[in-house]
Amino acid sequence: MDAKQAVKDIKQGRISPLYLCYGTEKYQIQEFVGLLQEKLVDREQKDFALASFDLAETPVEMVVEEAETMPFLVERKLIIVRDSSVFTAGKDGGKIEHKVEALLSYISNPAEHSVIVFVVHHEKLDERKKVVKAMKASGTALSFMPMGGRELVQWVVQEVEKRGCRIAADAAEALIAVSGVQMAVLAAETDKLCLYAGAGGMIDTVAVEQLVARSTEQNVFVMVEHIAALRLEQALGIFYELLKQREEPIKIAALIARQFRIMLQVKDLGRQSYSQQQIASRLSLHPYVVKLAGEQARKFEPEQLRTIMFDLAELDYRMKSGKVDKVLGLELFLLKLGA
Repeated sequence: MDAKQAVKDIKQGRISPLYLCYGTEKYQIQEFVGLLQEKLVDREQKDFALASFDLAETPVEMVVEEAETMPFLVERKLIIVRDSSVFTAGKDGGKIEHKVEALLSYISNPAEHSVIVFVVHHEKLDERKKVVKAMKASGTALSFMPMGGRELVQWVVQEVEKRGCRIAADAAEALIAVSGVQMAVLAAETDKLCLYAGAGGMIDTVAVEQLVARSTEQNVFVMVEHIAALRLEQALGIFYELLKQREEPIKIAALIARQFRIMLQVKDLGRQSYSQQQIASRLSLHPYVVKLAGEQARKFEPEQLRTIMFDLAELDYRMKSGKVDKVLGLELFLLKLGA
């Protein structure tokens, strides 16, 4: 079962006694756990209906014991368990010894009066472990991974609609371009934009540009985009604005180098027939970041990108060794790049 189907089932009252939520998208996992809490936990009875554990500090058999204990004054209780080693190949430093057999026994016959949610902030589970196989067979193992480009845009559109407003696809893309791909940040910016637009209001790209502040990383991304399109004046404008914000030129150069490095890696892997998702996994990047880098990379030949990387490495050395004024050195680099 995937996460979307699990959410539908929960909203319709079909709740599993076991969930294993894993993946790198923490915001989605948090929303899923929040939905379960909304459905199962009454605020006035929270002390009786909700329990939390961290397996880095608590043996898993204590979680099982809590789940098997009848709830007091409530019909069912929700048990949230953070894990870093029981379901993955990671280690917790050996401080806690877990009797996994107790959990395996519980998975085969879970209590009807408890719902356990294991939260694992890792990309992959250790498929070799019996407990992982048992959860996948008997429980509900749900993957929460970063969305692709179209999915993320659609998610923004849906979040805006949930708040009683509307947003066009181009404005949603502009919001992602300005804010980045972290869903928690996007949700916060969505709240702000909807408050500005008002009930039933329409959010356009102008509103996004006026209300959403770019991070240094996003400013550098847009700067590189202007350079790739030979819009040197706009690129220099962003550079000077970053200087006004007291950003360190060496940091700006490092971020520019990072963006060109990603472009070169995406281009090289794309030529080897890797898919966008495979490239994202291999480079540990969000799929949307890979998509945008791929679009930028089309404007450069591989040898151009390698030359730019060499020039940036040389500039970094000269800036750090005091052989060139940092601002002047970076300014000359941008002028050369946009020539």
